[in-house]
Amino acid sequence: MYIVTAKEMYDIDHFAMHTIGLDGKLLMENAGRAVAEKVTRKISKEDKICVLVGAGNNGGDGFVIARTLLDDAYDVNVLQIVPDEKITGDAHYHKQVYENCGGTLLKFAGEDVRAIKEANVLIDAMIGIGVDGDLREPFASLVPFINKQKQKLIISVDIPSGLPANEGVEAYTAIKADHTIIIGAPKLSVFLNDTFSYYGSWEVVSIGLPTLAFKQHTTKSVWNLKDVKRSLPKREPNDHKGKHGKGIIIGGCIGMPGALSMSIRAALRAGAGLITGATSEKVIQAVAANCVEAMYMVLSEKNGFLDNQANLILSGYHAVAIGMGIGRRTWTGELVQNVIDNANCPLIIDADGLYHLSQALSKLKERDQPTVITPHPGEMAMLLGVSIQELLQNPFRYASEFAKEYRTYVVLKGQYTMITSPDGKQAVNQTGNPGLSKGGSGDVLTGIILAMIMQKQDLFQALCNACFIHGLSADLLVIQQHSEHDLLASDVINGISAAYRMISDEV
Repeated sequence: MYIVTAKEMYDIDHFAMHTIGLDGKLLMENAGRAVAEKVTRKISKEDKICVLVGAGNNGGDGFVIARTLLDDAYDVNVLQIVPDEKITGDAHYHKQVYENCGGTLLKFAGEDVRAIKEANVLIDAMIGIGVDGDLREPFASLVPFINKQKQKLIISVDIPSGLPANEGVEAYTAIKADHTIIIGAPKLSVFLNDTFSYYGSWEVVSIGLPTLAFKQHTTKSVWNLKDVKRSLPKREPNDHKGKHGKGIIIGGCIGMPGALSMSIRAALRAGAGLITGATSEKVIQAVAANCVEAMYMVLSEKNGFLDNQANLILSGYHAVAIGMGIGRRTWTGELVQNVIDNANCPLIIDADGLYHLSQALSKLKERDQPTVITPHPGEMAMLLGVSIQELLQNPFRYASEFAKEYRTYVVLKGQYTMITSPDGKQAVNQTGNPGLSKGGSGDVLTGIILAMIMQKQDLFQALCNACFIHGLSADLLVIQQHSEHDLLASDVINGISAAYRMISDEV
């Protein structure tokens, strides 16, 4: 499933109509019928429905929705918010068809909101993805009025009216929908911290836009179960441990041994062939009993924290991860820089490793092998030198710019974790729940990522699969035996097996 900006959606529509040859009236018919079918699953014949239509394609979709519901014997009327001269093109055609079928068309005039008050279901087809700046009247007054109709079911078509489709918009007035039926592809604002709640629950309907049109105009997508099944490598009967990667995880300090322990266990549970935990002797004593399948490398330490290792040998490993529980001492920063310089294989930097990375960003450009960073928003904002709020308003742009400049894969963690490659490709992961908002969840994800990138799959796909499996484990645990309150990071490790079984069962 692709993700689009407003411009990309317009370009896709234009490509479909003018290059492929699809008729705009047909696409509007498909859109309205697809939305109407979804609407009928949420309403009953006893409901009184008012479809609010504006200008443009969104309003045209509204006329098709109303006609489709009317033909199916629903109690529906249309409240046209804009003057007649604003309804043009394909939307005007479908308005005429609606009226020719006997549909009731009411005109909005000033304070006349009786149709809204009398309905118990409002279908918002007023303003589509083209909103730019503050709303004008009558929408500036009408949108807040609709939001006050607490006892009514509000369903938005494609996007809640007034909400920006793109990132980076700070001020807006928009419909707060209970449910949004998105046409063609989700827009960026579905996944933004400040705007996702306006959509309520949401789903996407297909209207016949060719896949070729999306491939021509966007490199952003939602990574879903179908993608995992297509890309996750299968184990062969003659496989052995050497075929599934030899990885090393560097981290831990005397006060935080658990971070290293969870990353090691997660990597092994996720399918890594061989894992070495590299840390101080005291930390090894603390974690080895819980990670008996791992091997260990003793590193020197200073005041309880890992010291820089002048003779650290990383050859022979297929991937390296560093940073979990490593601390923020000056000498641990020197260790991180040492690893960046000498890891001749894919390198994952997480947690305190990212803190130290902020002092050595230029080193990333010098690496010949891939680098993966796994920041949460606070860490990403630190690396960028911007506020967290600024980052959250523009995560797609900032992640893409950072990945391109530093030739780095970025796994930006959050409600919707975003994976970005240096060539600009981006994917959003939807699995996971608030139970993951606990200490250690990121350490588990890093372990899974380490295991995934050592398997026979494209690196970008490996990162996407790792995030999907991490979140799916948490989702299954909450459904089957835990709650979002009591779920622990160690539970997520144990749940990886169930996630794999579900993926296999779906094949």
